[in-house]
Amino acid sequence: YGYGAYGIPDDPFFVPRLRAWYDQGGIWAVAHVRGGGAYGREWHEAGRKATKPNTWKDAIACAEWLIAKGYSARERLGIFGGSAGGILVGRAITERHDLFAAAIASVGVFDTLRMETTPNGVPNVPEFGSVKKEDEFRALLAMSSYDAVRAGTAYPAVLLPHGVNDPRVDVWESLKMAARLQAATTSGRPVLPRLDFDAGHGVGSTKEQRQNEWVDMYAFLLWQFGVPGFQAAGR
Repeated sequence: YGYGAYGIPDDPFFVPRLRAWYDQGGIWAVAHVRGGGAYGREWHEAGRKATKPNTWKDAIACAEWLIAKGYSARERLGIFGGSAGGILVGRAITERHDLFAAAIASVGVFDTLRMETTPNGVPNVPEFGSVKKEDEFRALLAMSSYDAVRAGTAYPAVLLPHGVNDPRVDVWESLKMAARLQAATTSGRPVLPRLDFDAGHGVGSTKEQRQNEWVDMYAFLLWQFGVPGFQAAGR
């Protein structure tokens, strides 16, 4: 898991719903990537605008470390993030499509060039930049997962949950990314949007909505990791 934006630190805390993942033998690793606030202001500044590539490169380095140390293998390694963490997930799999078996980005940002034009776009300019400035346009292009997708590439399985009524990140971000990946990938792995027509950015979701989303995410990962009992019928 990684986020890496706005200088927000991923402080440790107890997450009861992860118990189901651990019961299946899963490991949950948090990557304290640049752009977040794990080591203060300088850590944040090292992962925003022109330095944003450090965010997904840190995530890639963490994934490589998990494999090198024997915690996981490419066939059972997933990457997860949400909202601005969609940049991390999207750019990690477009830069290193060979490293992950599956990826999940919930309510994610993928087309950073268009983000400024959305109702909630302007407040994000200080963090990511503006297309109206040449240097910041180049930075936004570099962090745009949508523009980094290349046809004929074997991308991992991808799940993109999104609330249709999201006021922060427009739902078209996930749908546009899903369509682009579906058209480009040669892996045969699924690329699936997961829409909740009664949800938004997740802040106001009910406990049941949150649980249902996480159940689907766990099932998706276990399916793609080849875990017995979670394989699609008839396969």
